[in-house]
Amino acid sequence: MSQAQSIATPLPVGSTITQGSLRAEMEARRAAGEPFSVKEALGIVVPLCTQLAGLHAQGKTLFVHPSSLRYLAKNGSAEIAEERAHVAPTLPRDRSCLAPEERKGAEGDARASVFAIGAMLYELLTAGSVGPGMRRPSDIAPEVPHELEVILGKALVADPKHRPADLGALAQALHHISPQASIAPPPADESHLDADGDFEVDIRLSMIPPSEMGPVPTIPRAAALPKIHSVSGEGPYAVAIRHEAPRRADDPTQRLTELKVALESDPRPRYVVIKDGMDHGPFSAVELLQQIGSSLFTDENVLRDAFSGEERFIKDWDEFAPFAEQSKLNRDIVKEKKAFDAVVVAEKRGTQYKALVGAAVIGVVAAGGAGWWMRERANDEKTREVQGQEVTSIDVDGGLRSGKTVGEIIPGGGGTGARPAGGNYPQIASGTSCEGARAKYVEDYDKAAPPDLSANAFGSVLNNGRYLNNCGVPSSMSVTICAAVQNGHAVGVTVRTDPKDGKLSSCIASQIRALSFPSHPRLDVTTTTF
Repeated sequence: MSQAQSIATPLPVGSTITQGSLRAEMEARRAAGEPFSVKEALGIVVPLCTQLAGLHAQGKTLFVHPSSLRYLAKNGSAEIAEERAHVAPTLPRDRSCLAPEERKGAEGDARASVFAIGAMLYELLTAGSVGPGMRRPSDIAPEVPHELEVILGKALVADPKHRPADLGALAQALHHISPQASIAPPPADESHLDADGDFEVDIRLSMIPPSEMGPVPTIPRAAALPKIHSVSGEGPYAVAIRHEAPRRADDPTQRLTELKVALESDPRPRYVVIKDGMDHGPFSAVELLQQIGSSLFTDENVLRDAFSGEERFIKDWDEFAPFAEQSKLNRDIVKEKKAFDAVVVAEKRGTQYKALVGAAVIGVVAAGGAGWWMRERANDEKTREVQGQEVTSIDVDGGLRSGKTVGEIIPGGGGTGARPAGGNYPQIASGTSCEGARAKYVEDYDKAAPPDLSANAFGSVLNNGRYLNNCGVPSSMSVTICAAVQNGHAVGVTVRTDPKDGKLSSCIASQIRALSFPSHPRLDVTTTTF
């Protein structure tokens, strides 16, 4: 493959692709739509495993990624360029090849190089990067054998404590898949890819999605308008053959759909969102996209991948930023619509005001014509009005009584009876509003009592927001929840929505009354806004 071919890769400002590197060859093939075959990919990584094993045996640590490798076009192999392997990569696809423990700036050992070999092999075969939204290799390249996919799963375990470290065993296992692809590496014990020393490899922590999901379904293409291209058949029946026009490659809707399907191929809960100083999650990709779509999380919230340990703003994750941007656009559209409706209402009121002014002018003219008769009638009406006010007097001072004092409970209400001695607390009956429960609960706080629960204790229950989805709350609606909680249950709940919706408010209140909160004998009142 000629290195002069156009390389179509978005690069960070100030970054370049090193010519003569494996990265340059990979990007040239990506631009040409010519991925590496299984034999070509194994011909690159098997001898590289042997070379890296020798360097690590000397006690050396390295950053192993495609830009740190020289590509030898004559025999289709690659070798480590040590002067580049001591510099952290800047290209996003190179960084995806680093083991999670290296992404904070430390060079990696043999265990990290096992991950790097797996990540580079995955990209050689699929042209995709390791990270959120990655799919199983055989879903993208059906020619990838199952044995190779199993080895990749072991090499790409995110937690180094459960990842193999034997590069010789990795080279041996890869060579057995296609012996003609490379020279045989030195003999090694392949069982070290399953267990080594005091630990076993845990495939559940692999970056590759589990195989139980099966192949990712093909994204259906939108049908074009029916066009009769030809007619086939004989006799009274003819079949019109309709040809569908494929979607454009740059169709944003298609890209979002494909990215969503890729993210949802991994059902494991691995994403944690940090909002208002609290951790929310972990969520699966499906759950996270739902929360972003409902505007519970925005592009300014921090997202952490619990598998790789990477942590950055949602807007900086290529896999999730498009969905956050789409959710923001939807919120802006709703705001614009409300603003437009407000202008329409204001104009309507202005028109009505002008009509009233016109009517008033006509009235003044008519009043001037009526003259003396109208003045006399007004005087009569005023006299009758004064007489009516003199005889209509109602006494409103009776029936008032003083309110409750601290430590006093009004009999017959929620939490009835005097407050028992010995540290007991008034018990509020369920089913009232938040404000009603607060009004009925009266306690002497001067006596010894255990401390109230923290806001985080209640926030861990209320801030989840899944109960909003159960009621079908639209993303454009603002919801304010006041919950009075005692002994682990919401005894009083008030829900306000904007715009107002009594049915949704009732549904949300029912959901909250069914939640289990941290238990405490005192009444705690907490307010949450979505």
